[in-house]
Amino acid sequence: MSDFILKYADTNGEMHQLVTQAGSEQELREKYTRQGFLVYSVKARSAGAAVLGSTHRKKKINMERFLILNQQFVTLIRAGLPILKGLDLLSERLTDPKLGPYISGVRDEVRRGTLLSEAFRMQGVFPKIYVTTVMAGEKSGSLTEVLDRYITYQKLSQAVRKKVIVSLLYPAVLVVMTILLIVFLVTYVVPNFAQLYMSMGAQLPTITLVLIAIGSTARSYILLGFAAVGLIGVAIYFWGKTPAGQERMDKFKMRLPLFGEIWVKYQVAQFARVLSTLLTGGIPLVQGLDTAGESLGNALLRRILDRAARMVREGQALSAALAMSKMFPPLAIDMIEVGESTGALPAMLNSVAEFYEDDVSTRMAAALSLIEPVIMVFMGAFVAFVLIALYLPIFSLADTIQ
Repeated sequence: MSDFILKYADTNGEMHQLVTQAGSEQELREKYTRQGFLVYSVKARSAGAAVLGSTHRKKKINMERFLILNQQFVTLIRAGLPILKGLDLLSERLTDPKLGPYISGVRDEVRRGTLLSEAFRMQGVFPKIYVTTVMAGEKSGSLTEVLDRYITYQKLSQAVRKKVIVSLLYPAVLVVMTILLIVFLVTYVVPNFAQLYMSMGAQLPTITLVLIAIGSTARSYILLGFAAVGLIGVAIYFWGKTPAGQERMDKFKMRLPLFGEIWVKYQVAQFARVLSTLLTGGIPLVQGLDTAGESLGNALLRRILDRAARMVREGQALSAALAMSKMFPPLAIDMIEVGESTGALPAMLNSVAEFYEDDVSTRMAAALSLIEPVIMVFMGAFVAFVLIALYLPIFSLADTIQ
């Protein structure tokens, strides 16, 4: 007999975790499944620390290729092939060198009698929402339908993410070009003009002296400045990986002018899309909140959803639990409340996701349409300032010669 860490949901959707003894993982799963429980995970107790450590160091898979693999998998199952035969075909013909070994690992585990969802979980690289979705499909006997919903969710999620990235691409390039232009003018053009004026013994106006002082200092310390910026960036990156750093960064994003509200609505849309997918697949609400929090990878939202799950477990409504966080917009709370009262929460969450995804796209376009002219005006004003400061002495010399 070995010790196992068992995590399961009861018939009320309440999550439980306990340490128990059994001859094997399969035996423990079958025992609790026969009692009507939804087994979430079974891990050997001695391997718990190793699994926990690997969670933080796990590699990422290419979600687009993984999505294509799932489409192929669903097609094979729908054509009547057994799951094991479908995994055999996929593992043999998969061209992605990073994804191939994990699919082969899933196939080998399934061949040994492991459940498909548990086989995916054991690889340590697949998203938790996917593992939970597969588990729901196994329990309900509708694996293809559940995977279809997951594929639809991923397509919509990736489309929104790409739209946001494309919207930010041009302003980001514009900001980088502006910074490079300013660095070039200050560290190269201005010092060269300073040497010219020193050789001519010209009387320089105050504005030119200030600009030359800035340019000379910047040229002397430019490498040190880049090194300092790089070190600060690396420090912020690693600090942002810590739980406290993640939450602080999330709170900072929420307070950003103009973009803070957009970021919050994007997070709400992602949460609503994930939870709708899970509930439609038959996952209990409390377990869905737990999975949604871990799937989104947002520390602040994870803490909010953990508290919401506890309140829902105690009998409170989801809308009331989310309203206490002060993060969710009032309209989203109202729509979720209507969904709960009418018994159509998954459909209403889907509507929340669609509404806020459209709202994010509209607001992002409007914000960027304001930012781009501001960047251009700033760049033009700075260039004009540099030109005036550098050419004023030339005009003074021309008047002296005349």
